[in-house]
Amino acid sequence: MKISVIIPTLNEAQVVSTSIEKALGAGGDELIIADGGSTDDTVSIASSLNCQVVVSQPGRGIQLNAGAKNAKGDVLLFLHADTFLPVDGCDQIRDAISGYQVNCGAFNQRIDSKRRIYRLIEFGNRQRIRWFGMAYGDQGMFVRRNLFEKIGGFDEVPLMEDFLLSRKLRKSKQRLFVCPGPLVVSSRRWEKNGAVKQTLKNWSTIASFVR
Repeated sequence: MKISVIIPTLNEAQVVSTSIEKALGAGGDELIIADGGSTDDTVSIASSLNCQVVVSQPGRGIQLNAGAKNAKGDVLLFLHADTFLPVDGCDQIRDAISGYQVNCGAFNQRIDSKRRIYRLIEFGNRQRIRWFGMAYGDQGMFVRRNLFEKIGGFDEVPLMEDFLLSRKLRKSKQRLFVCPGPLVVSSRRWEKNGAVKQTLKNWSTIASFVR
């Protein structure tokens, strides 16, 4: 079973080398950087490492579809640039698919901060998958290639492409499997805006999007 790891980037020079190293170290068979037109050193850094670079128009849905189109794996793992796989991450996916006969899933996550508020956010994200079958991009979504193609891939929208993919999978009667992980997720976006404020902003975006 071959796993293609696809990472969308836009000016991610500060983290892209770590993301690539972690993904390859976790057992990814193929690594694709789907860049949306970075103006920093993201592309040159990625090109110097053991991965393929695909350049497209900006927008995560567009970039991820471009990466998937060029992927050769049986399973596609979509990973944010500031989200790092555990060393056995790809083996966890292989075990889930072969042992539990699942077609898609995501990971438990650990936000890279010791603050207690992040433990609550992690708990809420775990329960969202279990209760509602909805995973987001910072939880490392994976899906069999044939299923991804069957449901039409990502919607090419400015945001919420991960939410829409989860909704497609749920409508197609797929159960999202939760791998133990944990993925390590940078706390940078929460720290930038404030953990509570960023979380409320996320909920507000979701609520407005599904009306």
